[in-house]
Amino acid sequence: MHNSDASVVNHTDESSYDGAFPSCRLSVAPMLDWTDRHCRYFHRLMSEHTQLYSEMVTTGAIIHGKGDFLAYNEQEHPLVLQLGGSNPADLATCAKLAQARGYDEINLNVGCPSDRVQNGRFGACLMAEPELVAQCIAAMREVVDIPVTVKTRIGIDDQDSYAFLTDFVGIVSEKGGCEQFTIHARKAWLSGLSPKENREIPPLDYPRAYQLKQDFAHLTIAVNGGVKSLEEAKSHLAHLDGVMIGREAYQNPYILASVDQTLFGATRPVIKRRQVVEAMYPYIETQLSNGSYLGHISRHMIGLFQNMPGARQWRRHISENAHKPGAGIEVLEQALAKIPSELDV
Repeated sequence: MHNSDASVVNHTDESSYDGAFPSCRLSVAPMLDWTDRHCRYFHRLMSEHTQLYSEMVTTGAIIHGKGDFLAYNEQEHPLVLQLGGSNPADLATCAKLAQARGYDEINLNVGCPSDRVQNGRFGACLMAEPELVAQCIAAMREVVDIPVTVKTRIGIDDQDSYAFLTDFVGIVSEKGGCEQFTIHARKAWLSGLSPKENREIPPLDYPRAYQLKQDFAHLTIAVNGGVKSLEEAKSHLAHLDGVMIGREAYQNPYILASVDQTLFGATRPVIKRRQVVEAMYPYIETQLSNGSYLGHISRHMIGLFQNMPGARQWRRHISENAHKPGAGIEVLEQALAKIPSELDV
């Protein structure tokens, strides 16, 4: 892990992890409006090895947008940039920029079902155009040395047969050279369901992802969708190379604290919740001095004490005070005081 900030908890230990696991063994899903750079820094404090993803960034935003859409903190590595787009030349331009900025991997979004995404001809609708996806992957792989991967669904609308999925993976891997796929084990309805409903209503079909790994044993296959515990992750890893956790990692972030010990063989003690909060203080003070607002950072920390005594008071104090002008780390210190001091958490 790149570590240039002394305030970050030092994770290095006599871990038995030797890098032999695929990078995707456990990852946190790219989630729009959620997995921003503040969120990723917070998550990284709890796990050194979990692979973190940017929110999806469109090629148009990077090439034409005002602002730096590739900014991140050095401590976030290993870090994947997820791109949204379908123009091979534009994707290649963005991939090249991302590699120059130090990203560890590029991922193409072929899973997001929102109308806005379809209108831009990217996301889940691209499952119907495997030849184009292959061209996109090939164009990016031609200009970068880092891995270029795909996150997709198991199908779209009525095109949800196993043959449809294998055709897609076969073409994108053989013609595009893609060696790693993360499979959201639900199909996507491109009309009639909101993005939120598309994360919940289509049924999960994990065995289909397992079968894909059997039929494409040479590829790295990870699964995403509905994973709520590390025990579930371990059961998937008996069949697959990787597991991606989404909403659970955001709403109950402390699930990440024991990932390195449970899935990567680390031997150091699991970091405590209080230590995570205190480790955020120097980062927050730096960000505030650079013009950020406390609420933009603390919103990602709301779920840290989920299911613990005092959790509701912790959430309420932050929610009621972090947005106030001039709010600083004292808001978090006061919120932390709401957690019973006798709890060794």
